[in-house]
Amino acid sequence: MSTIAFAILAGIAVLLAGSLPWVGVPGIGGLASWNLRALPTVPWAIVPMALYLWAYWKYISGRIGSTDSSKMRQANLRANPLSADVWGMALITGLIGFGALLALLGIMARLVTMPPSARITMPEGMPAATSVLLLAMSSIVAGITEEAGFRGYMQGPIERGYGPAAGILVNGVMFGLMHFPNHPSSVLTMLPYYIGVSAVYGGLTWATNSILPGLVLHAGGNIFSLTRLWITGRPEWQTAERAPTLIRDTGGDAAFIVSVIACLTFGGLTAWLCTQMRREQ
Repeated sequence: MSTIAFAILAGIAVLLAGSLPWVGVPGIGGLASWNLRALPTVPWAIVPMALYLWAYWKYISGRIGSTDSSKMRQANLRANPLSADVWGMALITGLIGFGALLALLGIMARLVTMPPSARITMPEGMPAATSVLLLAMSSIVAGITEEAGFRGYMQGPIERGYGPAAGILVNGVMFGLMHFPNHPSSVLTMLPYYIGVSAVYGGLTWATNSILPGLVLHAGGNIFSLTRLWITGRPEWQTAERAPTLIRDTGGDAAFIVSVIACLTFGGLTAWLCTQMRREQ
Protein backbone atom coordinates (compact mmCIF):
# COMPACT_ATOMS: atom_id res chain seq x y z
CA MET A 1 0.00 0.00 0.00
CA SER A 2 2.93 2.35 0.50
CA THR A 3 3.63 2.09 -3.25
CA ILE A 4 0.09 3.26 -4.01
CA ALA A 5 0.26 6.13 -1.52
CA PHE A 6 3.63 7.29 -2.82
CA ALA A 7 2.45 7.07 -6.43
CA ILE A 8 -0.66 9.11 -5.65
CA LEU A 9 1.36 11.82 -3.93
CA ALA A 10 3.98 11.88 -6.69
CA GLY A 11 1.33 12.09 -9.39
CA ILE A 12 -0.50 14.96 -7.70
CA ALA A 13 2.81 16.79 -7.16
CA VAL A 14 3.70 16.46 -10.84
CA LEU A 15 0.22 17.63 -11.86
CA LEU A 16 0.29 20.71 -9.62
CA ALA A 17 3.87 21.62 -10.50
CA GLY A 18 2.91 21.81 -14.15
CA SER A 19 -0.57 23.36 -13.96
CA LEU A 20 -0.43 25.91 -11.13
CA PRO A 21 1.59 28.51 -13.07
CA TRP A 22 -1.26 28.58 -15.59
CA VAL A 23 -4.39 28.12 -13.45
CA GLY A 24 -3.02 29.66 -10.25
CA VAL A 25 -4.56 29.37 -6.80
CA PRO A 26 -7.63 31.11 -5.30
CA GLY A 27 -6.93 34.75 -4.58
CA ILE A 28 -3.81 34.91 -6.71
CA GLY A 29 -4.59 33.38 -10.07
CA GLY A 30 -2.14 32.29 -12.71
CA LEU A 31 -0.99 33.32 -16.15
CA ALA A 32 -4.39 32.56 -17.71
CA SER A 33 -6.32 34.89 -15.40
CA TRP A 34 -3.61 37.55 -15.54
CA ASN A 35 -3.92 37.57 -19.33
CA LEU A 36 -7.65 38.22 -18.99
CA ARG A 37 -6.97 41.27 -16.82
CA ALA A 38 -3.84 42.77 -18.38
CA LEU A 39 -3.67 43.39 -22.13
CA PRO A 40 -6.49 40.92 -22.88
CA THR A 41 -6.43 41.55 -26.61
CA VAL A 42 -3.07 39.77 -26.91
CA PRO A 43 -2.51 36.11 -25.83
CA TRP A 44 0.82 37.02 -24.24
CA ALA A 45 0.56 34.40 -21.46
CA ILE A 46 1.12 31.62 -23.99
CA VAL A 47 4.80 32.49 -24.39
CA PRO A 48 5.94 32.26 -20.72
CA MET A 49 3.74 29.18 -20.19
CA ALA A 50 5.23 27.44 -23.22
CA LEU A 51 8.72 28.12 -21.91
CA TYR A 52 7.74 26.83 -18.48
CA LEU A 53 6.20 23.66 -19.95
CA TRP A 54 9.40 23.05 -21.92
CA ALA A 55 11.53 23.22 -18.75
CA TYR A 56 8.92 21.25 -16.76
CA TRP A 57 8.90 18.45 -19.36
CA LYS A 58 12.70 18.37 -19.47
CA TYR A 59 12.82 17.91 -15.71
CA ILE A 60 10.08 15.30 -15.21
CA SER A 61 11.50 13.29 -18.12
CA GLY A 62 14.93 13.22 -16.46
CA ARG A 63 16.72 15.28 -19.09
CA ILE A 64 17.73 18.04 -16.69
CA GLY A 65 18.21 18.14 -12.93
CA SER A 66 19.92 15.70 -10.63
CA THR A 67 21.55 12.79 -12.43
CA ASP A 68 20.87 10.58 -9.40
CA SER A 69 17.12 10.63 -10.07
CA SER A 70 17.11 11.14 -13.84
CA LYS A 71 16.51 7.47 -14.73
CA MET A 72 13.72 7.20 -12.16
CA ARG A 73 12.00 10.31 -13.54
CA GLN A 74 12.34 9.03 -17.09
CA ALA A 75 10.82 5.68 -16.14
CA ASN A 76 7.98 7.26 -14.17
CA LEU A 77 6.99 9.67 -16.94
CA ARG A 78 6.98 6.88 -19.53
CA ALA A 79 7.04 9.26 -22.51
CA ASN A 80 8.59 6.62 -24.75
CA PRO A 81 8.79 7.24 -28.53
CA LEU A 82 6.60 5.08 -30.75
CA SER A 83 6.71 3.89 -34.33
CA ALA A 84 4.33 5.35 -36.91
CA ASP A 85 2.33 2.09 -36.99
CA VAL A 86 1.82 2.08 -33.22
CA TRP A 87 0.89 5.77 -33.28
CA GLY A 88 -1.78 5.12 -35.89
CA MET A 89 -3.26 2.14 -34.06
CA ALA A 90 -3.17 3.96 -30.72
CA LEU A 91 -5.01 7.01 -32.08
CA ILE A 92 -7.64 4.84 -33.77
CA THR A 93 -8.09 2.88 -30.55
CA GLY A 94 -8.43 6.09 -28.55
CA LEU A 95 -11.11 7.43 -30.91
CA ILE A 96 -13.05 4.18 -30.52
CA GLY A 97 -12.65 4.64 -26.77
CA PHE A 98 -14.14 8.13 -27.12
CA GLY A 99 -17.16 6.44 -28.72
CA ALA A 100 -17.53 4.26 -25.63
CA LEU A 101 -17.32 7.37 -23.43
CA LEU A 102 -20.05 9.14 -25.41
CA ALA A 103 -22.26 6.09 -24.99
CA LEU A 104 -21.43 6.00 -21.27
CA LEU A 105 -22.52 9.63 -20.96
CA GLY A 106 -25.77 8.69 -22.68
CA ILE A 107 -26.34 5.97 -20.09
CA MET A 108 -25.43 8.20 -17.15
CA ALA A 109 -27.72 10.99 -18.37
CA ARG A 110 -30.66 8.57 -18.20
CA LEU A 111 -29.76 7.28 -14.73
CA VAL A 112 -28.82 10.47 -12.86
CA THR A 113 -29.15 14.22 -13.27
CA MET A 114 -25.90 15.46 -14.78
CA PRO A 115 -24.43 18.61 -13.21
CA PRO A 116 -24.27 21.95 -15.02
CA SER A 117 -21.01 23.78 -15.66
CA ALA A 118 -20.17 27.46 -15.48
CA ARG A 119 -19.98 29.02 -18.91
CA ILE A 120 -16.60 30.33 -20.07
CA THR A 121 -16.66 34.10 -20.36
CA MET A 122 -14.02 36.29 -21.93
CA PRO A 123 -13.39 40.02 -21.38
CA GLU A 124 -15.40 42.35 -23.57
CA GLY A 125 -13.45 43.23 -26.66
CA MET A 126 -11.15 40.23 -26.58
CA PRO A 127 -10.63 38.99 -30.15
CA ALA A 128 -11.97 35.53 -30.91
CA ALA A 129 -8.51 34.43 -32.04
CA THR A 130 -7.05 35.37 -28.66
CA SER A 131 -9.81 33.45 -26.86
CA VAL A 132 -9.21 30.37 -29.00
CA LEU A 133 -5.44 30.49 -28.40
CA LEU A 134 -5.88 30.79 -24.63
CA LEU A 135 -8.37 27.89 -24.61
CA ALA A 136 -5.93 25.84 -26.69
CA MET A 137 -3.11 26.54 -24.24
CA SER A 138 -5.37 25.57 -21.33
CA SER A 139 -6.09 22.29 -23.12
CA ILE A 140 -2.42 21.62 -23.79
CA VAL A 141 -1.47 22.38 -20.19
CA ALA A 142 -4.14 19.97 -18.94
CA GLY A 143 -3.18 17.28 -21.45
CA ILE A 144 0.51 17.41 -20.58
CA THR A 145 0.27 17.77 -16.80
CA GLU A 146 -2.61 15.34 -16.25
CA GLU A 147 -1.14 12.60 -18.41
CA ALA A 148 2.29 13.09 -16.83
CA GLY A 149 0.83 13.07 -13.33
CA PHE A 150 -1.97 10.51 -13.55
CA ARG A 151 -0.95 8.08 -16.29
CA GLY A 152 2.79 8.54 -15.85
CA TYR A 153 3.96 9.07 -12.30
CA MET A 154 0.81 7.68 -10.65
CA GLN A 155 -0.27 4.76 -12.83
CA GLY A 156 3.19 3.45 -13.68
CA PRO A 157 4.40 2.39 -10.21
CA ILE A 158 0.99 0.99 -9.24
CA GLU A 159 0.75 -0.88 -12.54
CA ARG A 160 4.19 -2.44 -12.03
CA GLY A 161 3.38 -3.49 -8.47
CA TYR A 162 -0.29 -4.47 -8.69
CA GLY A 163 -1.18 -4.79 -12.39
CA PRO A 164 -2.83 -2.52 -14.96
CA ALA A 165 -6.38 -2.82 -13.59
CA ALA A 166 -5.30 -1.48 -10.19
CA GLY A 167 -3.19 1.24 -11.79
CA ILE A 168 -6.04 2.44 -14.00
CA LEU A 169 -8.65 2.23 -11.23
CA VAL A 170 -6.59 4.18 -8.69
CA ASN A 171 -5.61 6.92 -11.13
CA GLY A 172 -9.20 7.03 -12.39
CA VAL A 173 -10.60 7.63 -8.91
CA MET A 174 -7.98 10.29 -8.20
CA PHE A 175 -8.56 11.82 -11.64
CA GLY A 176 -12.23 12.20 -10.79
CA LEU A 177 -11.66 13.56 -7.31
CA MET A 178 -9.16 16.14 -8.58
CA HIS A 179 -11.82 17.46 -10.99
CA PHE A 180 -14.16 18.40 -8.13
CA PRO A 181 -13.93 22.17 -8.88
CA ASN A 182 -15.82 21.50 -12.13
CA HIS A 183 -18.84 20.15 -10.21
CA PRO A 184 -18.26 20.31 -6.42
CA SER A 185 -21.71 18.98 -5.52
CA SER A 186 -21.62 16.06 -7.95
CA VAL A 187 -18.19 14.50 -7.46
CA LEU A 188 -19.48 10.97 -6.86
CA THR A 189 -22.05 11.27 -9.64
CA MET A 190 -19.33 12.05 -12.16
CA LEU A 191 -16.80 9.52 -10.86
CA PRO A 192 -17.81 6.70 -13.27
CA TYR A 193 -17.22 9.03 -16.20
CA TYR A 194 -13.71 10.00 -15.06
CA ILE A 195 -12.84 6.39 -14.39
CA GLY A 196 -13.99 5.64 -17.94
CA VAL A 197 -11.83 8.46 -19.32
CA SER A 198 -8.86 7.12 -17.35
CA ALA A 199 -9.54 3.63 -18.68
CA VAL A 200 -9.11 4.94 -22.24
CA TYR A 201 -5.96 6.99 -21.59
CA GLY A 202 -4.55 4.54 -19.06
CA GLY A 203 -5.28 1.58 -21.31
CA LEU A 204 -3.39 3.23 -24.16
CA THR A 205 -0.49 3.98 -21.83
CA TRP A 206 -0.33 0.36 -20.69
CA ALA A 207 -0.72 -0.95 -24.25
CA THR A 208 2.01 1.21 -25.81
CA ASN A 209 4.20 1.75 -22.73
CA SER A 210 3.96 5.47 -23.46
CA ILE A 211 1.79 8.37 -22.29
CA LEU A 212 2.20 10.16 -25.63
CA PRO A 213 -0.94 8.86 -27.45
CA GLY A 214 -3.10 9.64 -24.43
CA LEU A 215 -1.49 13.07 -24.15
CA VAL A 216 -2.32 13.94 -27.77
CA LEU A 217 -5.89 12.66 -27.49
CA HIS A 218 -6.36 14.34 -24.11
CA ALA A 219 -5.19 17.75 -25.35
CA GLY A 220 -7.21 17.45 -28.55
CA GLY A 221 -10.33 16.38 -26.67
CA ASN A 222 -9.94 19.28 -24.27
CA ILE A 223 -9.62 21.77 -27.13
CA PHE A 224 -12.90 20.48 -28.52
CA SER A 225 -14.74 20.38 -25.18
CA LEU A 226 -13.52 23.78 -23.93
CA THR A 227 -14.35 25.46 -27.24
CA ARG A 228 -17.78 23.84 -27.16
CA LEU A 229 -18.32 24.99 -23.57
CA TRP A 230 -17.32 28.53 -24.55
CA ILE A 231 -19.66 28.62 -27.55
CA THR A 232 -22.66 26.69 -26.23
CA GLY A 233 -22.33 26.81 -22.46
CA ARG A 234 -22.61 23.02 -22.32
CA PRO A 235 -19.88 20.87 -20.71
CA GLU A 236 -18.55 17.72 -22.35
CA TRP A 237 -20.92 15.51 -20.38
CA GLN A 238 -24.01 17.41 -21.57
CA THR A 239 -24.38 15.96 -25.04
CA ALA A 240 -27.74 17.59 -25.85
CA GLU A 241 -29.24 21.01 -25.24
CA ARG A 242 -31.93 19.55 -22.98
CA ALA A 243 -31.41 16.84 -20.40
CA PRO A 244 -33.09 13.56 -21.37
CA THR A 245 -35.78 12.03 -19.21
CA LEU A 246 -34.58 9.68 -16.51
CA ILE A 247 -35.17 5.95 -16.68
CA ARG A 248 -36.95 6.03 -13.33
CA ASP A 249 -39.60 8.25 -14.93
CA THR A 250 -39.97 6.54 -18.30
CA GLY A 251 -38.67 3.02 -17.87
CA GLY A 252 -36.25 1.35 -20.25
CA ASP A 253 -36.53 2.24 -23.93
CA ALA A 254 -34.78 1.59 -27.22
CA ALA A 255 -32.48 4.63 -26.94
CA PHE A 256 -31.18 3.50 -23.56
CA ILE A 257 -30.63 -0.07 -24.79
CA VAL A 258 -28.74 1.24 -27.83
CA SER A 259 -26.50 3.32 -25.52
CA VAL A 260 -25.74 0.26 -23.38
CA ILE A 261 -24.95 -1.90 -26.43
CA ALA A 262 -22.76 0.84 -27.94
CA CYS A 263 -20.86 1.34 -24.68
CA LEU A 264 -20.18 -2.37 -24.31
CA THR A 265 -19.25 -2.80 -27.97
CA PHE A 266 -16.92 0.19 -28.24
CA GLY A 267 -15.50 -0.43 -24.78
CA GLY A 268 -14.84 -4.09 -25.50
CA LEU A 269 -13.23 -3.26 -28.86
CA THR A 270 -11.02 -0.64 -27.19
CA ALA A 271 -9.89 -3.17 -24.57
CA TRP A 272 -9.19 -5.81 -27.23
CA LEU A 273 -7.16 -3.42 -29.36
CA CYS A 274 -5.15 -2.34 -26.31
CA THR A 275 -4.39 -5.98 -25.55
CA GLN A 276 -3.25 -6.57 -29.13
CA MET A 277 -0.93 -3.55 -29.03
CA ARG A 278 0.50 -4.69 -25.71
CA ARG A 279 1.32 -8.12 -27.13
CA GLU A 280 3.24 -6.52 -29.99
CA GLN A 281 5.44 -4.42 -27.69
